Amino acid sequence: MFVPQDSILLMIDVQGKLAGLMHQKQALFKNIQVLIRAARCLEIPILWTEQAPAKLGATVPEIASWLAGEAPIPKTSFSCCAEESFRRALTSIKRQQCILTGIETHVCVYQTAADLACMGYEVQVVADAVSSRTLENKEIGLERIQAAGGRITSTEMILFELLKTAEHKKFKEVAGLIQ
Repeated sequence: MFVPQDSILLMIDVQGKLAGLMHQKQALFKNIQVLIRAARCLEIPILWTEQAPAKLGATVPEIASWLAGEAPIPKTSFSCCAEESFRRALTSIKRQQCILTGIETHVCVYQTAADLACMGYEVQVVADAVSSRTLENKEIGLERIQAAGGRITSTEMILFELLKTAEHKKFKEVAGLIQ
């Protein structure tokens, strides 16, 4: 079970025109916003990346506005873990449970999840907060993530897993995000 004090939220490459081409993009953006807000509430650190930002553009405003005060980690590798700056940031946080969101499920999210699992991290990919241009590629990506040792969850499922009980001091605030 994931716990806030050992979790980190990774938001991968929700940027530029590519983000606008995602399957069910409005639901994707909404669920990522909920996860970011919940992470802030539960004091879960957030790392976010941008794939070749000079070519693909910056993180979409709908998401970037919730990440004010933090800088994205630029990358050119599909897996975040192939980037030294990402690995340094990840290890400096000293947490072992990675919650993944972002795009595209079958490329950057999959490769990052597989690498994190190989590195010994626990990985949960939030199925309703990841996407690809096609539903088929998203589904294939989720299957491959599971085969690589990652687990699949949903926005509501991971939030209630982190809370554990309605007695949690942040229960009302976090539950209110998904109403």
